[in-house]
Amino acid sequence: MAPIWPSYYRDCEAVIFVIDAANPTQVSSSCIQLLSLVAAELLQQIPVLILFNKVDLPCSMSRVEMKSLFRMDDIIACAKQHISIMEVSAWDGTGLDEVLKWIYSHKGRRLTVP
Repeated sequence: MAPIWPSYYRDCEAVIFVIDAANPTQVSSSCIQLLSLVAAELLQQIPVLILFNKVDLPCSMSRVEMKSLFRMDDIIACAKQHISIMEVSAWDGTGLDEVLKWIYSHKGRRLTVP
C-alpha cells in the first residue's frame, strides 16, 4: 500500500504511523517508510503521531529500544513537522485515550512551521 500513499497527502490533516513493537525484523523497512513520509513536501506542515503498538506483548521492544533502532531523535531533529510518539496496545487499550486526545487536538488545524 505504501506506493499509493502520496496520492492521499494533499488531504491529510495528520499522519498516524503505527509500528509493530513486537516485530524487530520490520524495523528497517518501517524506518524507510517513516523517513519517506516526513520528507514529503505536502506533509511538512502536518503533525505526525508515531505509535509503537503491541506493547502488551512480552516479546515487544521497549520504547528506548524502538527509539534507538529508528534513530527517532535524529528524525525528530531533522523533521519540519511536529512529531509525537506514544506506546499503545490495540488489544488491551493501553494508550488509546491519549491517541484520541491527540487526534482531537490536531483535528482541522495544520501546523505553521517558521
